[in-house]
Amino acid sequence: MLTRKQYELLRFINERLKEAGVPPSFDEMKDALDLRSKSGIHRLITALEERGFIRRLPNRARAIEVIKLPELAAAANSRRGFTPSVIEGTLGKRTVGAPAAEDDGNRPVAVPVMGRIAAGTPIEALQTRSHTISVPPDMLGSGEHYALEVRGDSMVDAGILDGDMALIQRNETADTGDIVVALIDEEEATLKRFRRRGASIALEPANTAYEVRILPPNRVRIQGKLIGLYRKY
Repeated sequence: MLTRKQYELLRFINERLKEAGVPPSFDEMKDALDLRSKSGIHRLITALEERGFIRRLPNRARAIEVIKLPELAAAANSRRGFTPSVIEGTLGKRTVGAPAAEDDGNRPVAVPVMGRIAAGTPIEALQTRSHTISVPPDMLGSGEHYALEVRGDSMVDAGILDGDMALIQRNETADTGDIVVALIDEEEATLKRFRRRGASIALEPANTAYEVRILPPNRVRIQGKLIGLYRKY
C-alpha cells in the first residue's frame, strides 16, 4: 500500500536501475520528486523498505534493490500516471482546498465525508457532510475531493474492503478502467470499475459473486474517481 509519492519514488528508482544499473542519488531523487530537502526522501525510502518494495544493501553506498512493484500500478493515472488502488493515510488537520504541500512539509488535509457508497448492491448515496478525515496532501491531486464510507464486498479483488474510506476526486467524466462513483437513475450510488461497451456503460465489480451491470449512458452519472483508500487498522 503506497502513497503517490512513495510510488513515484519507487518507479524512479526502478527506471534508473534499468537504465543505468545503479540507483539514483538522494539529490536526484529529491529533484525528481520536487521535494525541498533530502529528509523527505529518507522517509519515503524507509517507508518503501518497511513495506517490502525495496531493500537497502549493507556495506554499499547508494545500494538499493527493488524487490517488487505494485500489481495495479500500470493501470493507474494521476499527475504522473498513478492512481493508487489502495493507499494508507495518517491523521491530522488542514483546511479542505488548501494547496497540497510536498512530503517535506506534510501537513494533513481535512477531507469531508459525504456519506456511504455501496460496493455491492447499490444503496442511496448520503450527499450530506457528516464529518471529516485527515489525509496526507500527497494523496490528493488537483481539484475538489471528498470521502465516502464503503459498504459491501463487490470490489474486494481490487483491494477495496467493507468499512474502507474511499477518497474521491470529484469528476463528471471517466476513462475506461477507472474506479468511479456512479449515480444510477439519480437515486443509487455505487463504486465500480467503469467501462464503455459500444453505446452502453458497464459497471464492473471486482468480485466474481457479483454481475456486471450494463446500462445506457442516460441512466449513469459519474460523480468522481477513486484516488485511494483510507483504512483504519
